[in-house]
Amino acid sequence: MISKDSIIDTAKKTIELESKSILNLSNLVDSDFANAVELIYKSKGRVIITGIGKSAIIANKIVATLNSTGTPAIFMHAAEAIHGDLGLILQDDIVICISKSGNTPEIKVLLPLIKRAQNKIIAITGSKTSFLAEQADFILNAYVEKEACPNNLAPTTSTTAQLVIGDALAICLLELRGFSSNDFAKYHPGGALGKKLYLRVHDISSVNEKPKVSPNHSIREVIVEITEKMLGVTAVVDNDKIIGIITDGDLRRMLAKVDDFSKLKAADIMGAKPKSIDSNAMAVDALEIMEANDISQLLVEKEGKYAGVVHLHDLIKEGII
Repeated sequence: MISKDSIIDTAKKTIELESKSILNLSNLVDSDFANAVELIYKSKGRVIITGIGKSAIIANKIVATLNSTGTPAIFMHAAEAIHGDLGLILQDDIVICISKSGNTPEIKVLLPLIKRAQNKIIAITGSKTSFLAEQADFILNAYVEKEACPNNLAPTTSTTAQLVIGDALAICLLELRGFSSNDFAKYHPGGALGKKLYLRVHDISSVNEKPKVSPNHSIREVIVEITEKMLGVTAVVDNDKIIGIITDGDLRRMLAKVDDFSKLKAADIMGAKPKSIDSNAMAVDALEIMEANDISQLLVEKEGKYAGVVHLHDLIKEGII
């Protein structure tokens, strides 16, 4: 029976082997890499990425990364390409071909057809003497000494290397394009990452109730307001200006200290100078304020006037957390 220690040891060896191979890639980056980045950056066409087997899976991931960071890219399966999908490639497109050996049959059939159409070819390969390397205009060296597979057969370290080369390519292009967080949000409007970049406080607080009392309101009125608005808090407002805050916790602490609160007013138990945020601020900024002050509600202001409440639960619901 295999022991847990043995499993853990194998996992650690795999990670260590792959990490050393990835680190060595930095020694293989040369002028071809820089020239390939420049070629893509200046191109008027798209990036077509192709491969076979596990390399095709990596190609799909690189396509997704490029598309999400401002470089239009399309995946083309190397086997399907020679059965009609070559029509994907337009005149100004650049082709990136991924193959560890660079000598697979599909690659050998495909590359002459691409070259005949005069499209530029960038190779991501582990062999600089392969057919792919010889046909390519630029070579991105993804050499690894061995696979993590004990038989040195299953693509493991080699596909990780291909993936890292693709990420390096995407980040270089991202920086050249000056791709900003606002640009990122345009391509990720539905995801949690995108929401962190475009969702503002008023987008959330505007759908909430706006609990508020005056400083002279009775404690009973405060309790009713907090209960009805269901946010666990109410602002204390004077002429639309926030002067304090009362939370569920404030009420509990008050009840623990006094037996008769019939004569108390909101001003007597409110917290003065409460934390607040402008309605136009980013929702992620509201989260940072809540975390820094260990609070779950934040009062919202617009042009210096009380505008509502944003709750920690709102941020959770929106996927900001």
